[in-house]
Amino acid sequence: MRTLYVIAHPESTHHVDGLVGGWYDAQLTPAGLRAAAAIAEALRARIPEQVDVELFSSDLRRASHAATVIGERLGVRPVLDPRLREKSYGEAEGKPQEWLNQRFVPPPAVGARMRHDEGVPGSETIAAFAQRIYAAMEVILQSDCERQVIVTHGGAITFVVASWTRLPIGSLGYARFHAASGSITELREDDFYRNRQVVSLGEVRHLD
Repeated sequence: MRTLYVIAHPESTHHVDGLVGGWYDAQLTPAGLRAAAAIAEALRARIPEQVDVELFSSDLRRASHAATVIGERLGVRPVLDPRLREKSYGEAEGKPQEWLNQRFVPPPAVGARMRHDEGVPGSETIAAFAQRIYAAMEVILQSDCERQVIVTHGGAITFVVASWTRLPIGSLGYARFHAASGSITELREDDFYRNRQVVSLGEVRHLD
């Protein structure tokens, strides 16, 4: 039985400073580091020590640092993959959130939502974002390892879950799966039917 634990990286400096994240390479805050340690303990409690585990992470510092903390507890080094990054916000990255809010163009209620770039020069479309997450997941799922951990970003969780459940990218114009910072989403595939479950989404009990 394969189980994936998908982590939305914990609190970063761009959260507390009110800055746009995306590919802006912010760091974890002290609270984020404490949350990373709590995530690591929660995963250690779920993954027996004698079981092999693989660990994958976005290469941005706020995710890769959390993955390093988790890896130290699980005894594995993270594999960094830039395809697991958050959506790129182009010119908005690192700017105050208010800057983006003033320029943000919401997607149309109907029509070409997947090709929408939110009105920000250089911003990634939802289609491009989904395609690279799907490509990363395809590589991750080629492995036969029964326990895998993926450290990524809140916005990316939607496409990790959608890829896991084999939803076509074209169907994702409206679907969103919310997972708070520092949360754990558990995905499981059984050995008999090969059904893929979303066991939990955005669980944060370990942060209490």
